[in-house]
Amino acid sequence: MSLKDFENEYWSKRNQQIVFRHKAALSLIEKGPVLDLGCGDGLFLEILKSKDIGGVGLDISKVAVEKARAKRLDVRKFDFADNKLPFEDNSFETVVLLDILEHLYQPEKLLREAHRVTKRNLVLCVPNFNSLPARLQMLMGKTPENNKPRQGHVYWISHSVIKDLLERNNFEIEDIEVNSFFSWVPGLKSIMQFLARTRPAIFALNFAIKARKI
Repeated sequence: MSLKDFENEYWSKRNQQIVFRHKAALSLIEKGPVLDLGCGDGLFLEILKSKDIGGVGLDISKVAVEKARAKRLDVRKFDFADNKLPFEDNSFETVVLLDILEHLYQPEKLLREAHRVTKRNLVLCVPNFNSLPARLQMLMGKTPENNKPRQGHVYWISHSVIKDLLERNNFEIEDIEVNSFFSWVPGLKSIMQFLARTRPAIFALNFAIKARKI
């Protein structure tokens, strides 16, 4: 199954719900215009629009694009295997990549293009493949959730990997938001969030990062 077929099947069965990546990314964006790469059905663009922040979206899935356009959003179909984004240099205040890089065999190509088309900022969210739950699942001989085929993940990302990817592609991290496991258990949320902030490589489930173009 090709990536296009995988994504079309995915979006034919699902609609996005507001989760950590949307909330965290919104807190890291001050103004538009925004380019949302891999925007899916346009949920984050809708959220931005409600805050009077303009945005454009690209997605590989024809199904997702049709859903987003039905919401009167400016979303276009684009194959991320192509070499160049269809925009001029410095076209956007912020480029957004929410849970996208882990789906790409060569994420650096897209990061270089994001660097080209953004004036200032990159906001991204990625899962932590080296979180403590993933490590424990491996020790028990199980497949960690992020590695299961239905997730469509092909590039393993950790705290050190994402920092290195950004540095190599001329981005400097300015802010980072994290979430952690067991945060829904009464009395544990503040403890787990503290651990995720102080030891993100182990205790963070996801990283939401604001990086500045340099």
